[in-house]
Amino acid sequence: MFKVQVRFALLALLLPLLLNATHILKDDILKPEASKLIEQMADELLSKTAINGYVVATNENFPEKFNLVAYSKKYEANLSKPYVMLIFAPNAVITAKSRTKGRVALIPSSKELALLYDKSDVMDATIDVIAAKDKNSIEDKYNIGVVQGFSELADQIADSKNVEMTTTLPNETRYIITVLKVIVIIGALLVFWMFIFRPIFMRMKNGKQ
Repeated sequence: MFKVQVRFALLALLLPLLLNATHILKDDILKPEASKLIEQMADELLSKTAINGYVVATNENFPEKFNLVAYSKKYEANLSKPYVMLIFAPNAVITAKSRTKGRVALIPSSKELALLYDKSDVMDATIDVIAAKDKNSIEDKYNIGVVQGFSELADQIADSKNVEMTTTLPNETRYIITVLKVIVIIGALLVFWMFIFRPIFMRMKNGKQ
């Protein structure tokens, strides 16, 4: 009897913690496999950086210019600081005139946290998957997009803390862009050398002004 009472007491103490342990605050879209990947990445991110990553995947039909920052406040009771929240709302109206939908928002708990990642890169990692023309269903694209976006967010935060993630997904687009940037920089240096610095160097070498 005593053992049963002890177990019950422990369960009563741990249950609130277990209920609040999830990093997915709202899920209208995600499949179990996608949810599991996000939870694994969020757990690793928290253990290695002490930063919480949260996801809100909602089918709500937000109107144009809807304030997602204000919307995020409804989840405050389930948040532990410091945190970054990724909101994915495919039915949110971007512009009523063009009838385009789909918004991604990143909401950090502080301005300092916002410096740990590139907002545009994370949003691109989410949206590029959805915009791609392939045989995947729109539901699958939503799942892949959210997972890839959260993976990019976790990777960037980890990089800023000089730690390496093992549960995130490789973002081939990011590496391609990095290579292209290096090529562009090298090309620009070659142009400067050929048309500006080399003529000056040759004039100086030949003693000409």
